[in-house]
Formats: sequence, structure tokens, C-alpha cells
Amino acid sequence: MSHYGTATDRTYERAGFGAPVRRGQRPALIVVDLTRGFTEDRFPTGADLSGAVGATARLIEAGRPAGVPVVFTAIAYAPAEVSGGHISWLRKAPGLGALLEGSEAVAVDPRLPRRETDPLVVKKGASAFFGTSLAATLTALGCNTAVVCGATTSGCVRATAVDAVQSGFPVLVPRECVGDRAVGPHDAALFDIQAKYGDVIALEDAVGYLGGLVGG
Repeated sequence: MSHYGTATDRTYERAGFGAPVRRGQRPALIVVDLTRGFTEDRFPTGADLSGAVGATARLIEAGRPAGVPVVFTAIAYAPAEVSGGHISWLRKAPGLGALLEGSEAVAVDPRLPRRETDPLVVKKGASAFFGTSLAATLTALGCNTAVVCGATTSGCVRATAVDAVQSGFPVLVPRECVGDRAVGPHDAALFDIQAKYGDVIALEDAVGYLGGLVGG
């Protein structure tokens, strides 16, 4: 199941965790917060996530021939939201207040092949589903599987995976397409997602899955 050791793996297997999810014929890619404030280490909120960005770009292109929808998300706050004290998350993580609407930090990483027709969901919290139109958008698009990429693995990716499965969508997380500020939280989040919420898969598996939808 993971590199955490056979004793831990046996404990989770005995509890009945880690079963594979169903892969539908109408997946959507959810690209969580691969904005410059997270993918570039020149921003205080960011880290060098070039690997995750490159892998996600490849996955997006693999899904285009089959018409796989791509939904981007971004955290962005109005100045009043930062200064008003009414967003509890900003009291715990005040550094996120630097992600101001219209700023360079909240722009989608330009290395990603985003099209004008790709929806952008602006959010105020960790999950891409909470308080947003994402679930309705996926339903309107007829999607039945959520392929979750982005940043950070232990934060917004994990929260989005949890809410996706709770919204009725089987979840796939390509491990090369997600990133975090530190290895420990990244690995722990992937372990947790694999055990309880979705399948953590290799990029090549994800590329093959999307590529196999062409003509299907």
C-alpha cells in the first residue's frame, strides 16, 4: 500500500481500507491552485512545484483529444476579506492573505495549457467544492470521475479529494501531478488519500486512462 511499513499497511488493510475505485468514462481534471503564489518559490506562500506543473500540463494535453473537461481553481481574496477578520482560515494561516484578487500570485501558472473555455473556480477555503459551484459544474458536464491534481497535497488537494468522494465522484490522484512545501506532509496526505478517499496512481497510468477514452 505504501512505504510506511508492513505493520501500518496490515492495520489499514484489516480495517478494510484501500479498495480500488471505479473509473468512469467521463472524467474531469480538477487542477487545484496551481497558481503562481503556490508554484513559484519567490512567493512566501509558494514552493518550486515545477515537476507537478509539468506533469499536470502533460495530463491536460493527454485528455484534450477525448474532450476531457479541465477545471482550474484558485484561492483569491478581496482586500476587505483580508482586513475584515471574518474568514476564520486567515486567522490560522494569515500568510494566505497575500493571495489578493487580481494579483500576480493568484494567476494560473503560465506553463499550464489553460484554454479560455476552461472554467476557473475561485475559492476562499481549502476544498474546491466547499462554497463553490464545482459540484454543479461537474454534474452539468456529465462527469463521473474526478482526477485531482495540484497544490498543496496535504492541504487543498486532500480537502478536494475528500469532498469529491463525499459528493459522489470516484477520485484519482496522479502522484506526479501534486506537490507540497515539504516531503513529510506530502507523503502522509497521499497515504491517507489512497487508504480512504481515492486511488493514488502513476502519471503514466493516468495518461493511459485519459488516452484510452478517445473514440470510446
